[in-house]
Amino acid sequence: MVIQTHSLRNYKMRLSYILPIKWDAGQDTHEMTRYLKSIADQVELIVVDGSNPANFLLHKEAWGTYGKHITPSPEFNFVNGKVNGVMTGLRLAQHENVIIADDDVRYTPEQLCLVSSLLEEVQLVVPQNYFSPNPWHAQWDTARSLLNRALHHDYPGTLAVQRDFINELGGYDGNVLFENLELMRTVEAGYGKVLYKPDLYVERLPPSDKHFWSQRVRQAYDDYAQPLKLAFFFCLLPALIASAFVSPLMSLGLLGLSVPVAEAGRRMQGGAKYFSAACSWYAPAWLLERGICTWLAMFAKLRYGGVRYNNRIISIAANPIWKLRSKFNARQIVNTVRV
Repeated sequence: MVIQTHSLRNYKMRLSYILPIKWDAGQDTHEMTRYLKSIADQVELIVVDGSNPANFLLHKEAWGTYGKHITPSPEFNFVNGKVNGVMTGLRLAQHENVIIADDDVRYTPEQLCLVSSLLEEVQLVVPQNYFSPNPWHAQWDTARSLLNRALHHDYPGTLAVQRDFINELGGYDGNVLFENLELMRTVEAGYGKVLYKPDLYVERLPPSDKHFWSQRVRQAYDDYAQPLKLAFFFCLLPALIASAFVSPLMSLGLLGLSVPVAEAGRRMQGGAKYFSAACSWYAPAWLLERGICTWLAMFAKLRYGGVRYNNRIISIAANPIWKLRSKFNARQIVNTVRV
């Protein structure tokens, strides 16, 4: 079915859109205002704003007319402040179908409609992000996405969920660093249906180059939630150093193998339309960066007990599915005994 964009501009969907945000650096609100205005007529918009009081008032003046603009509920006090915002929004959302999106994600009306329809059949939808515009550091980071696509699946800055399913599980743990993976695993642990949509390309604005560099070690720490991946990157740097003693070309060859893998990920599901070919050539650089940052992340864990995120130390990347499932099963047994 072909959806006409103009027909959706004034069509109110049974869909809630949660935007957890915390801007304390004097960010320009104009682009965000244009985006929120463009979707406000189609969705129930809930902006959960953890910014400082002065910025909160500025944001309320700019965005308050487009939907709810509120502070995170004091009921939630997770170390990862984003989850405080998400859970606040899930408790207030009027609709069962909910999109959760970072402040740099940009949906079109057609995509909002499609995601809403998909949530009628599954409990979680996982789209695919792509950067636009696409400066060099966005291409570098996109190499990670291409490798993820080729080997498993990517982890976007937006997810769509069924509100009641998440609330009935008691929400998800916000004392973790990789909160989107935690939400995905929570749905799986609760025996919910997860739909990965690598062909649903949702635009994402690139970070500044300064922000890009600040994320390197933190993103490497995310791998503590994926032991096999973590082990690979722990071994990568020593393997490259050892092979360099035999032949520098051998090290370059090992890194170079990542280029065709990334290119395969780029071409999957029509991805070549959204990812430039240059992104695949950044794969060796990204692998080398992750290999180095994995060791820096280990140092942070040993020295500080975790990594710093919004001026707080987070030690857990994400909980394993077996642990979450055990918690849900124990809760179900307790509820059965009470009945």
